[in-house]
Amino acid sequence: MTVADETGAAEPPAVPHPGPAAGPPERRPGEADPAAEQGTGRDAILRAARRAFALRPYADVTMRGIAADAGVSPSLIVKRFGSKEHLFNTVADFGPAADELFAAEPAGLGRHLVLTTVRMRREQRGDPLLRVVFSLGNEDERTLLRERFRHQVTERLAASLPGPDAELRAELIAGQLLGLGATLSLHRPGAGDRATPERLADLYAPGLQRLIDGD
Repeated sequence: MTVADETGAAEPPAVPHPGPAAGPPERRPGEADPAAEQGTGRDAILRAARRAFALRPYADVTMRGIAADAGVSPSLIVKRFGSKEHLFNTVADFGPAADELFAAEPAGLGRHLVLTTVRMRREQRGDPLLRVVFSLGNEDERTLLRERFRHQVTERLAASLPGPDAELRAELIAGQLLGLGATLSLHRPGAGDRATPERLADLYAPGLQRLIDGD
């Protein structure tokens, strides 16, 4: 399992063919990517920030380092996010992902969770929840990742579950989703990458649905 996979990094770029048809020259480390600068660069910045804040103490993370990893200029990060504190709060926000994950009735939520997790991983080139795993055991500002995850994901899910032991079931469901993301990252490339979201849901969703139903 690679750090890049876990924290939402882009897939490794294809190796250009030799000769005149080759792509643009390779960027030097820390050099801004002109293509990213021309666009918003938001996705690349967020992927780099997730890696940085999940793996290092908050005080050790710099805007310049995030910019170098994202292939953009530090001034673009300031333009898009304002400050390191605001960028961290954006990275630590699981609310938008939870909105998509829980946008289904309990009777069909298990399948929806799998389909949405796989779709978000493939479209956004990163898992919507898995970055919280890298906050385990750290006692600095990264504890906010765990607190936000508990409030925005686990507690929100528990409040929507019918039947007894809702809090326990919600914790187990969250663990199952993190396990799905970890497995797909660990075996990349692998059968999970080749499988359709529907096939993954056929195999994985019934266990989630039993926890949702409380059976």
